[in-house]
Amino acid sequence: MEAIILAGGMGKRLSSVVSNLPKPMATVAGRPFLEILLQSLAAKGFTHVILSIGYMAEKISAHFGNCFAGIELDYSVECDPLGTGGAVAQAARLAHKDHFFVFNGDTFLDFDAYAVEVMWQRLRLPVIVARTVENTERYGRLDTDRGRVLRFSEKGHVGPGLINAGCYVFHTEQFSDVGLGMRFSLETDFLVQLVERTTVVLHVADGLFIDIGVPSDYERAQQLLARFA
Repeated sequence: MEAIILAGGMGKRLSSVVSNLPKPMATVAGRPFLEILLQSLAAKGFTHVILSIGYMAEKISAHFGNCFAGIELDYSVECDPLGTGGAVAQAARLAHKDHFFVFNGDTFLDFDAYAVEVMWQRLRLPVIVARTVENTERYGRLDTDRGRVLRFSEKGHVGPGLINAGCYVFHTEQFSDVGLGMRFSLETDFLVQLVERTTVVLHVADGLFIDIGVPSDYERAQQLLARFA
């Protein structure tokens, strides 16, 4: 399996506690968070990862080089911010296979990657990995029906529900027509349109999920991710 990790953001919301590093390199349980994420992917069977980097890119590429934890690493560098969608489209040009996973570089998700891979091989349809949370207010929620994603609801809905966990599987050809350097959002532009025009299937994960992008969750991660560090 291979993946793209979106690790190019500035992490403005986390700047009060991590000011001299790109957000994915923030120290969690004594290690750069991106090390923990890559180690987890290695354990799940990933052998090739494309790191989409931009802000302080050299601090990531110099740290990891061309291989980490047995994973071959390539780098897709944003000279100018492309948004999450533009970053995926650029990085997809380095993919070796006909499909790839996408992960956010500030989110840890423990899930059954093999089950998702099997789902993709069987259906060959885009996959969104979701997670049930007690309160969807911060994230927005997914509207689904019988294993299919119907639409994305905006943030602000209080109470339990399914959220987009920031993990996807796409066919490489889905980005082949995107012009190099085009800037757009994967979430609010690409995915919203995708679920309207084609079938997007759902996998619900039940493992640990935490986004380190805000100071309160960054502090929580120090304890929660200690067993993965």
